[in-house]
Amino acid sequence: MAIEAAAELDNGASGSAEHAHTAAWIATVLRGRIAAGELTPGSKLSEQSLSTALGVSRNTLREAFSSLARESVVTRIPNRGVFVASPGADEVREIYRVRRMIEPAAALWGEVTPEVLENMEAIVRRAQAARDAGSVPDMADANQALHSAVVGLAGSESLRTLMDRVLAEMRLVFFAMASAPDFHSHYVDRNVQLVERLRAGQREEAAAGLRAYLDSAESELLAHLADEASAEQTRTA
Repeated sequence: MAIEAAAELDNGASGSAEHAHTAAWIATVLRGRIAAGELTPGSKLSEQSLSTALGVSRNTLREAFSSLARESVVTRIPNRGVFVASPGADEVREIYRVRRMIEPAAALWGEVTPEVLENMEAIVRRAQAARDAGSVPDMADANQALHSAVVGLAGSESLRTLMDRVLAEMRLVFFAMASAPDFHSHYVDRNVQLVERLRAGQREEAAAGLRAYLDSAESELLAHLADEASAEQTRTA
């Protein structure tokens, strides 16, 4: 059953009043909540509660919904409303097409500073601690943070904005892996290896390893989605 999204956006909204009447700003807020795992697949986005919480008109909110729908982050269902999307195989393939184009390139040619490396190393330590504690959400959070940092190496605000959209979709994909809790755990060491290669100046190896990493993750996600679809067909047969 779809869960109606609670209007818990006041704290984030109040500090950006100068932007509060723009559809782009609203889309950014909602995208960020989805990327953080606060709005889950199937959640209904209530126009009334969100427009009240954000202090915007429903027309402006609908513009934001249209933008997010074009990004496949939300889905409009006629006569029912707007819901956080549940990405399928086609969306996963598109996500990884984008990621393969920008992440290895950022690792190969981006600016790797001592500060960036320290941040990345802190992120992978968080991931290791989360794995040791058996916390799937914390492993997912660390994974998102690391790949965002990789794209950040490019120093491009446009690519960072694109990656924010991709990470929001990735968060939705991760929910599909809830029945496979070890999905994130075996990528922790690969993330550690990526950072070690960047620290050692092995940029080509880092880029090649990252591409192989993305290929493996895509294949695993697609296989899991296929298994889930097959199981669902069996249940409903």
